[in-house]
Amino acid sequence: MGRSKNSPTSREHRIRYSDDLIWGVHPTLEVLHTQPERVVELCVQKEKQSRGLQEIIDSARSHKIKCLFVDRIRITESPEPLNHQGIVAKCAPVPLLPFEDLLEHFQQAAQQGANPRLMACDSIQDPHNLGAIIRSAHAAGVTHLILTRDRSAPLAGTAAKASAGAIAKVHISQVTNLAEALKKVKEAGGWIFGAVKDEQARSIYQTDFNVPACLVVGNEGSGLRPLVKRHCDLLVSIPMAGDIDSLNSSVAAAVVLFEMLRQSLD
Repeated sequence: MGRSKNSPTSREHRIRYSDDLIWGVHPTLEVLHTQPERVVELCVQKEKQSRGLQEIIDSARSHKIKCLFVDRIRITESPEPLNHQGIVAKCAPVPLLPFEDLLEHFQQAAQQGANPRLMACDSIQDPHNLGAIIRSAHAAGVTHLILTRDRSAPLAGTAAKASAGAIAKVHISQVTNLAEALKKVKEAGGWIFGAVKDEQARSIYQTDFNVPACLVVGNEGSGLRPLVKRHCDLLVSIPMAGDIDSLNSSVAAAVVLFEMLRQSLD
């Protein structure tokens, strides 16, 4: 974090935007409640007062996390305006689950007949989309996600904010070769469902998702890569009545995830 300016004309504390920042009351509370060991330092705007901010300060002090109180906070070099709500946390990277551990958890659940759910993202590069997907996955009961190591949005900052705290409640693995990872999921007893916009794909409302399942969504522009698509057991699509060609990747993921959840509850 940067230094405060102490001149009378500017008491602004400037923090350079980076992937290790989390801002906003709710995302900061979530990381303090679930992974306080990740938080290195908190920067708090003194004039902002709320129950949530006080809870953050109390939690940070209980975990012996350094709190820096300043007059104003400005996050510089951000790709977009940010509403930090008077709180910015500098964090260590999101802890990642080794893929072998994720696979073991999935296989054990499948063998017990629990019909576990996985979510896989093929090169999701917009952090808003990634955060929204993580939020929807958590809300739909998915506890484990697979992300690509390359060409994927960072797991902090904007993605954490868009997830509304869900990023701290799910287990995430990053893999170099998603196609190979999906192959191993199939070997562990999983069925791979690829979400596509294709007239030849099966409607999600005519698809039986009551199996150990992994849903794969693709890049915002190009969708699923050809090799990833070939490793899918079934390509599924969302019927639409309007004139648009396709849905945003995070919206599409949410629609399919909640259809999977609906079927599991019937």
